[in-house]
Amino acid sequence: MAKALAEGSKAPAFTLPLDNGETVKLKDLAGKKVVLYFYPKDDTSGCTKEAIAFTEAAAKFKRAGAHVIGVSRDSLEKHKKFKEKHGLKVDLGADETGKVTESYGVWVEKSMYGRKFMGIERATFLIDEKGVIRKIWRKVKVAGHAEEVLAEVKAL
Repeated sequence: MAKALAEGSKAPAFTLPLDNGETVKLKDLAGKKVVLYFYPKDDTSGCTKEAIAFTEAAAKFKRAGAHVIGVSRDSLEKHKKFKEKHGLKVDLGADETGKVTESYGVWVEKSMYGRKFMGIERATFLIDEKGVIRKIWRKVKVAGHAEEVLAEVKAL
């Protein structure tokens, strides 16, 4: 079990294949702010609303110098379909091995209708230009979240 990450700690390194065919590494984003948001599953209601909210604010994030990446354990193929269906404008990273979700401590035991299972906790990490975690949102409520993250990006 990875040590829980805290604000002010170094962000765990990651390499993720993206829906556009590229691969992104945290070290390649040095000098940029990174918004890494983890979500449970493509094309489910909360995840769709969250991705659309980040898409609607994509230009503002870009102007504020932030690179937004949504991460789930879905495949690249599912990411592509999800992105096309909803016209998403944020990068989607496929963490099929689970290495990134585990290193960020968002692979957790969940419970639904009395059944326990492992899944991704909806969480967002704001990483500064030097690779330090500046803000962590856990158990995210989708409504208003993208705007709140944008305000923090601008405040950095």
